[in-house]
Amino acid sequence: MSSQPLLQIHVQRKSFATTTVLKDVRLALQPREAVSLLGPSGCGKSTLLRIVAGLEQDYQGELHSPEGEVAFVFQEPRLMPWLTVEQNIGFSDDDRYDKAWVTQLIEEVGLTGFAQALPKALSGGMAQRVAIARGLYSRPQVLLLDEPFSAVDAFTRMKLQDLLLQLAAHHAIALLLVTHDVDEALYLSDRVLVMDNRPSSIRQELAVDLPHPRDRRDPLLAQLKALSLTELQRAHVI
Repeated sequence: MSSQPLLQIHVQRKSFATTTVLKDVRLALQPREAVSLLGPSGCGKSTLLRIVAGLEQDYQGELHSPEGEVAFVFQEPRLMPWLTVEQNIGFSDDDRYDKAWVTQLIEEVGLTGFAQALPKALSGGMAQRVAIARGLYSRPQVLLLDEPFSAVDAFTRMKLQDLLLQLAAHHAIALLLVTHDVDEALYLSDRVLVMDNRPSSIRQELAVDLPHPRDRRDPLLAQLKALSLTELQRAHVI
């Protein structure tokens, strides 16, 4: 990994009304690194992601990120039902989108032949492929993902995880992912950050020292899962 972080954030405090959600959270993301956030519901994982994306600015702290080069993939695909797959991917540029680039992305996410399809004709997994392609359209250096595969079945989820890793490697982008799935976090990430209950900070960092592509049955993943579950139990998540 590079010694110069691509993204750095320090949230001294983030509150909603009188409730402090995040306190003294520090995070750095290296170029091409994949990092997952694990923690209890309501601990501020998604809020932290929104701060990094610039969607939440009411907090105490500082953020250093590549300007204009951070994209967001939400938990739901959030496709415009009246637009085609092609139009949804190039949505940020309205009618002036780069059609050749969109066509390439459609091919990369495995949706060749569906450029003119409307979202109602897509399965859940296909719709999320469109959402990933839309995230890549701006050619970001960092892709933020908020539980992007939680709404699909287990087999589709594994396929989408592998697709995400392939795309990240191909486009040389870093990933910051929120998930409740320990196996997913360990399979995708170079580092897993386990967060406390509110007010939340990062209680444990687990390095996943395995090359890609990974074997889901690797003994090290099983060992790290046990450590992750122990930390989550200590954080009163389970």
